[in-house]
Amino acid sequence: MSRLRWLGLVLMTLGVAAMPVRGDDAHDAFQSRVFEHQGTRLPYRILFPEGFRRDRKYPLVIFLHGAGERGTDNSVQLVHGMNDFARAENRARFPCFVIAPQCPQERRWVEVDWGAAKHTMPETPSIPLTSTIALLDTLQQELPVDVDRVYVTGLSMGGYGTWDLAQRFPTRFAAIAPICGGGDELQAAKLKSLPIWAFHGDQDTAVKPERSRNMIAAIKSAGGQPKYTEYPGVGHNSWSQTYADPKFFEWLFAQQRAKP
Repeated sequence: MSRLRWLGLVLMTLGVAAMPVRGDDAHDAFQSRVFEHQGTRLPYRILFPEGFRRDRKYPLVIFLHGAGERGTDNSVQLVHGMNDFARAENRARFPCFVIAPQCPQERRWVEVDWGAAKHTMPETPSIPLTSTIALLDTLQQELPVDVDRVYVTGLSMGGYGTWDLAQRFPTRFAAIAPICGGGDELQAAKLKSLPIWAFHGDQDTAVKPERSRNMIAAIKSAGGQPKYTEYPGVGHNSWSQTYADPKFFEWLFAQQRAKP
């Protein structure tokens, strides 16, 4: 762990405002914003496409962070994965918008037990996920977003949120990439036509690997063809290998939403 990251975590533990946490200077590319929705505030960061032009449509990626990055500092949610999206080579090759909302400390993207063997999708999305959906609606009106190339990815708590968004809006996204998360297997049939690549470490003790395995199996049983990568000997930090893999970016940005 870097000295900067360690100091930031100490300050957060002591209740002191955390300094921005960055893997390198690439994180400066993310603008800091706050979205107001139905009396709630959703801090979020947004990455604009390299060479941004108003007369061109761009893909948009929604990134949902894990439980350890909850808060209101609008910085710590960038600590995992976002540096990979902001790398110069990726920005040059895959120009896109990336939004990284921050879930409040007392909330979850999906209000379920992460340690359970399974869960039933809640009747309504959580408050922060509802705000994220509204944020997406707003940005698609304000920015030149290619609505056929909107992607969702997230890790741990955000992996649960990724599955949940797809289950609620199975035809809205071009692809999803949930990492060490879990969904409602009874919703699997909705996802059979959606491009999916899920990831998990086989030594994960925080979120059971069975949560990903069982979702993938259920989608295949429903007639889908999801991709699944399970990293041998890897624990809960399976996102590190995923976001560092150029093949992940190639696959993600190659996907387009199926036409009705």
